[in-house]
Amino acid sequence: MKIATVTLESVAPYSQSRYHGTPKDPKEGHDDYEERTWREKGHWDTKTGELFIPPMAIKQCLDAAVKRSGKQIPGKGKATYTKHFLGGVMVFEPAVLEDHNGNRYTRENITKWSGMMSSTGEKGKAGGKVVLRHFPDAPTWNTTVQFHVMDDTVTKDVFTEMLEEAGKFIGLGRFRPQNGGFYGRFAVASVKWE
Repeated sequence: MKIATVTLESVAPYSQSRYHGTPKDPKEGHDDYEERTWREKGHWDTKTGELFIPPMAIKQCLDAAVKRSGKQIPGKGKATYTKHFLGGVMVFEPAVLEDHNGNRYTRENITKWSGMMSSTGEKGKAGGKVVLRHFPDAPTWNTTVQFHVMDDTVTKDVFTEMLEEAGKFIGLGRFRPQNGGFYGRFAVASVKWE
């Protein structure tokens, strides 16, 4: 098994929209509820209070890029790398986010993105009423991620290529390219392959 220790650097802001289910206070309006609970849409470490990207979000980002690329394995006919990444590459630990100055994001220093959106989260007018929504927003970010690579078909070069494609065309978090947005894009700053 190989361990790929990767440093990712933002190309676009990162934002989260985790469902939190916090109940509304009696007689609390939508705007007041959004203002009170927007930080709850982030993934926060319960011990450190730091913002993180869930491990499976990172894995699914990479898997989606591999599947979309259709990259074929040399010498294997039409066989692609998809199953080798799906079953042979895993991320086990959350990726803690910090800004480009090395400060980790917490509930106290995270910024807020605000905008008018569908009340149901659906695109266009089919989504119902348009309301003001707030989300945790990291304008600049970087993180270190460890990928465990069990499949020998996945080489460092192919892994790096697919991760770079994931950063450009799939992205992470809310409003990422995979879902028609532009947030959550990243560059691969370094890959240490051991």
